[in-house]
Amino acid sequence: MALVTITGYPCSGKSRRAQQLKSYLESRFQSHVDSAGSNSSPTFKVVLVSDDLLNLPTSVYNDSRLEKPARSALFTAVQRHMNPSTVVILDSANYIKGFRYQLYCAAKEAGVRVCTMFVVATPEQCMKWNAERAADNAYAPETLNNMIMRYEEPSSMVRWDSPLFTLPWDEEKIPEEELYQAITMGEVKPANAGTRVAHRAPVDALQTLESTTSTIVSSIMSEQTSSGIAGGLTNIILPSATQLHVQLPDRSITLSELQRFKRSFVGTHKRAITQGVTEKGSVDFTEQSIGSKFVEYLEQNLRP
Repeated sequence: MALVTITGYPCSGKSRRAQQLKSYLESRFQSHVDSAGSNSSPTFKVVLVSDDLLNLPTSVYNDSRLEKPARSALFTAVQRHMNPSTVVILDSANYIKGFRYQLYCAAKEAGVRVCTMFVVATPEQCMKWNAERAADNAYAPETLNNMIMRYEEPSSMVRWDSPLFTLPWDEEKIPEEELYQAITMGEVKPANAGTRVAHRAPVDALQTLESTTSTIVSSIMSEQTSSGIAGGLTNIILPSATQLHVQLPDRSITLSELQRFKRSFVGTHKRAITQGVTEKGSVDFTEQSIGSKFVEYLEQNLRP
């Protein structure tokens, strides 16, 4: 359904906002079920992804060599949960705009909505709250200063941060209704052409293509020889017991011309299979589909 990226200085109150949003959404989704008089679980669910839940200590931000795999772990967890029936809330620093853009692209590819919550607090307030944390959960002072200096503030003018909700640290509540509207009814951005999932042919498509067209060629020649009648309506039965009918010109069809059309047909569809150059939507390379297309191809190309 949606990806909500929460960003802000370390120790700015992001986790509190994440919990507020999670509780509100779960309550709202449950109310829909209750009003419908159903005893089932809510249709939609809310998943929280955070440094704490992934057991990523604050010390990973002390060294860029540790921070990079930590971000990869967050990204993988977000990707794993993104789907049309789930709201994923990412509670982390998310202070690098390149990472927020990467999340935005992943959300587009998954076909879910996006929005950003920017939790604002002064550096002095963040340092005060960090000092009040337990030693094993606090940022090293130099790390905190470095992250604040490197922080890349989100902007509503760029697509990967929009829609953007800015929340001062001292505000008691989040804008619940506005966030709900963005999460459930906001625009779903289409995936880029380069990130769309390609529709692939089955592994036995080449074999099916070759065997089906060979069977049709053999059947036409066999029927023409046994009946002694040139052209006309010819019945073909494939190995799967599928019956096809091909309307041939009123003349004798030679094996060489059938083989020529078979090579042309197979060559075109072979490129589609091996290079992934297929039509949009589902790809049908079953025996029946290939047989029907080849029969139609022969009817269109065999001259009277």
